[in-house]
Amino acid sequence: MDIKITKARKSDVHEILRLIDELAEFEKLTPPDEKAKKHLVNDAFGKKPAYHVILAKIDRKTIGYAFYFYTYSSFLARKTLYLEDIYISIEYRRLGTGKLLFNKLIDIARKKGCGRMEWCVLEWNKNAIDFYEKLGAKELKEWKYYRLSLE
Repeated sequence: MDIKITKARKSDVHEILRLIDELAEFEKLTPPDEKAKKHLVNDAFGKKPAYHVILAKIDRKTIGYAFYFYTYSSFLARKTLYLEDIYISIEYRRLGTGKLLFNKLIDIARKKGCGRMEWCVLEWNKNAIDFYEKLGAKELKEWKYYRLSLE
């Protein structure tokens, strides 16, 4: 299968939202409501995007995506590419799609002058953890991530 990695366009919105719903089901979470979906679209495809999306496609079918944005490291004095989500439809896993998406993200990070990439993974997602470790990623055991919800 010929898998292509492309920058998402506004015309890809319905496929992106479909995959977000798939991810929510996979993670046993409530998918974004209609209001949140409108924000997702505006925040990705508005004048000043809050985040970016790359897509994995076979022929014209969208089979996966990665959402990313930039943070900044005061110690490296460089940007960090933060991977918010990476998802591949279950029936298209184990084809090398994740590695293609990751390699594209690494290329983007290098071109943008980033010093590193970071992301979180759910502790129960053994397949994802194994995948990341095969790529050479290391778990940051000394850091704990916290979240303060503002809603």
